[in-house]
Amino acid sequence: MFILVNLKAYPCDPVEVATAARDVSDDAGVRIAVAPQAAHLDRVDETGVETWAQHVSPNDYGSHTGSTLAEAVAEAGAEGTLVNHSEKRLKLADIDAAVEAATRSGLETVVCANNPAQVGAAAALSPDAVAVEPPALIGGDVSVSTADPEIVEDAVDAAAAVDDDVAVFCGAGVSTGDDVVAAAELGAEGILLASGVAKADDPRAALEDLVEKL
Repeated sequence: MFILVNLKAYPCDPVEVATAARDVSDDAGVRIAVAPQAAHLDRVDETGVETWAQHVSPNDYGSHTGSTLAEAVAEAGAEGTLVNHSEKRLKLADIDAAVEAATRSGLETVVCANNPAQVGAAAALSPDAVAVEPPALIGGDVSVSTADPEIVEDAVDAAAAVDDDVAVFCGAGVSTGDDVVAAAELGAEGILLASGVAKADDPRAALEDLVEKL
């Protein structure tokens, strides 16, 4: 099980969260990565935790003011990137281009999708994984694996029908070890979460709870 912690633009200490994630990952033998804001990528990478970007732009070098270049993200230490998060939506053609940009830069990719139909469309673009995240549950206290387990199962089936090599992750409302276990039982190979760790008073304790039952 892969646990990817998205720090979004929360007012947390990215180094504190990254250090906790590194230590819990080492202690539990569970793969954990942290996705900070682009300006903090190098600081997070210096902790030794697996570092991911929250977004890369669908373009190469050139006149693209304000873009987040995949090559720059990789140079800053990122090993992967989210694409098309619910809070950073892209058109399908731009998702495709962003995945291509990440791939040529050696970045692993997780494309976010709202529902199983979008999961199937995203899987056709050959990312490494697709994360199913119903927008209504993002940032809430109820995980998608509890509130709507069928959407996770259907997402797994939708991805498999297109490309067996594309893993399915589960996001939205995930915050406890029970949520992680439930997602795994439904066929998810990874977890995408944010506030459950980024907003926690004790990020390490939150992470330990997530991996305790794995």
